[in-house]
This record gives sequence, C-alpha cells and structure tokens, in this order.
Amino acid sequence: MTFSSYAALTRHPVVRQVLVLGFFVRVPLWAVNIAVTLHVVTHLHRSYAEAGVVSMVAAGALAISSPWRGRLLDKVGLRASITPSLVVTACAWSIAPFVGYWPLLVLVAIANLMAVPTFSIIRSVLIAAVSEEERTTVLAIDSVATEISFMVGPILGVLAATYMPTPIALLLCQVCALAAGILLWLSNPPLGHHADDAAGPRPTRRTWVTPRVLMILLVSLTATVILTSEDLGSVAAMRSLHHAGSLGWVLALWGLGSAVGGVVYGGMHRHPPAALLLVLLAATTALVSVAPNETWFVVLLFISGVFCAPTITATVDDLSRAVPASVRNEAMGWHGSALTLGSALGAPAIGQAIDSGGWADGFLYGGLAGLLIALAALTVTSRRRPVPAAVPVEAVPIAAVPIATVEATETVPPLSDEAVSTTR
Repeated sequence: MTFSSYAALTRHPVVRQVLVLGFFVRVPLWAVNIAVTLHVVTHLHRSYAEAGVVSMVAAGALAISSPWRGRLLDKVGLRASITPSLVVTACAWSIAPFVGYWPLLVLVAIANLMAVPTFSIIRSVLIAAVSEEERTTVLAIDSVATEISFMVGPILGVLAATYMPTPIALLLCQVCALAAGILLWLSNPPLGHHADDAAGPRPTRRTWVTPRVLMILLVSLTATVILTSEDLGSVAAMRSLHHAGSLGWVLALWGLGSAVGGVVYGGMHRHPPAALLLVLLAATTALVSVAPNETWFVVLLFISGVFCAPTITATVDDLSRAVPASVRNEAMGWHGSALTLGSALGAPAIGQAIDSGGWADGFLYGGLAGLLIALAALTVTSRRRPVPAAVPVEAVPIAAVPIATVEATETVPPLSDEAVSTTR
C-alpha cells in the first residue's frame, strides 16, 4: 500500500480544481436537503411526513432525470446540456420558497427533473484528467471530499434556517448552488470521450447494458439501502440508549470512518471488487445490532463506516471500466438513479423494521438483506464475463483543462425530528 499517489494527484491542477469546485457545489446541495425540511415544517406548518413527501418527490425526480441528463451530456456536451438546467432551476427556486405546500411540490419536481447532473460531470472529468492506473485513487479522493461536504452542508443548512426566515435560507442555499453551476458552465471542463466520438456512432444500450453492468447497479442500490439502515438505525439507537444528545458526534465518527476507509482504499495497490466490499459493509452493519451499550455501538459503527466510501467508490470505478467512454455520463446517470432508489426504497422498509423490533432490527435486517444480495453479486461478478470494448481513457493535458465539477444525490427522506439532522 502506498499513499504517494495522493500527493501526486493533489498537485495535479485539474484534479485540485475539480475537487475544490466539487466541494463547494455539494455543500449547498446537502444544506438544501435540511433547509427544505425545516421550511416545510416550520414555515408551512406541515408535518414531518409531509416534509418526507417533498424529499421523496425530489428523489424520484432525480432518479428519472439522471440517466437522460447524462445521455444528453454524452451527445451535446456540457454547456449545451446544462444551460437549460440553469435557467429552469433558477426560475423554479426563485419562486418555490415563497409559495404553499402543493405548489412547492410541483416546483421541486420540475427543478429536480432539470437538475444539473453534477456528480456525473465531476466523475467523468476526474476520470478523463488522470491515467487509467490513477482512476481508482482519484475516485477515492472524491469520495472523501464528498464525506467532508456531507459533514459541513447540513450544519450550514440548519444554521441558515435557524437564524433567518426559512424562505430566505432556502433561497440562499439555492443561489449558492446556482452560482456553482454557473462556474461549472464557465469552466466547461472536458468530459473525456472525444476519441470515442471520432471512432464511430454511439453504441446502443443493448451493446453496453450487460449483466455485469446491471449487477454493478444492483450493488450500488443495495449499498444505499444498507447506508439508510445505518442512518435511521443510529437515530433510533441513540434515542433508545438515552443518548440522543450524542447523535451528532456519533454520526460524525461514522463519517470519519468512511473517510478513513476511502483513503486506505485509494492507496491500495490492488483494489477488491465492489461486490466483495458490499459483503464486508453488509456484515459489519449487521454486527452493529449486537452492540450492548453506546461505546460498543460507536466502535462497531465506525468499523462499518470504514467500508462505506470504498464500496461506493468501487461501484463507480467498476462501472466506468465496464462501459465505453462515449456513454459514460449516461451510465453514471443510471448509477445516480440506483443510489437514489436505494435510499427511497430502503427508508420505509428499514423504518418499519425499527418500529416493529427496535433499532437493532434496523441494522440486522438491513445488513442481512444486503449480505444476501452481496453474496449473489460476488458469485456473478467473479465469473469472467466479456465487456464492451472501451476506448482507453487518456490523461487530459493539464494546460488544456480549466476548472471542473460535480453531481447531486441520494437523499433519505427524513422520518422524524432527529432524522432531519442526519439526512444523507
């Protein structure tokens, strides 16, 4: 294992610029998730269940939009594809904070259907900016940066919604997100599939949506179901153990474990496949259910967190190598949809398990369900399957690349007051 590649990549001007811009784009997106919930509950005087409906509508719209927005990126390029997004989202969010609940639902759906596919963009730019040997490491750095932005964004969202009227706080968060999108448009970073474009017509989905690709997407979906069980299970556990006030630092340590895992994974010479990492994530999640007290709970949750970022990073890495570069953005869009659907499907199922059997069942059932799928995925992906021929991704010349970019993702609909502060 070596970490020298991290130093080399952080000195890469393109990588450094993309990661910095990505951080500042993601922070307001995480903040918006909290601000919207608090706006619905406090300003519109609606229930948390109704706030959860807003989150579900937003997640559903993102799941629908991600693939076709990614396909548009592949076909017409960055500026042409995100210009309508910037216009529509600016109009929608300039109105949404100041209307009632039902118009807000409609405007949230419209805005997310036209959302800038920032995660697809940032990953494509990072992959294109480095050599194939450095791909896994740069994706691991991005996963760590995402964890850090997740720690910062919700805190800023809560502060904004606490010290100013929620419509203003919500508008401010969206203005920051829009400003980051405009900066992305101005920088116009290369997405890295021009060689494929010159080589011939765009391949059809039938040629690249292979069983291996479908299994990678299933692994991605399952990973977020497991993460949802850890998220909601942590809320329930701290309440049950009478340490609700410790929830913030407990979740921060969980995020720290994920960041540590991401750093270690990126520094490895040989990287285990996503299916194997999912087995470890699922098994350690189920193990948390036997924690007898808060101390053991935190220790086991930290250990499980170590496999969070590596699992998500591995799915991105595996998917990027399983499809031709000319369809990478669309593939990343489907990846984003899988993550979003995993959160949306996992939240009610895990919530029901917790309601029925307590916090331990949330971890146990989430982990066991994930383990079954993970073992099946490991069996399938261990077989040598032919994959579509992909044009090698060459490193983009540093002098030719301006600043780069980002994408927004999965949110877990908040189910309770405490869950508002933990939505991922």
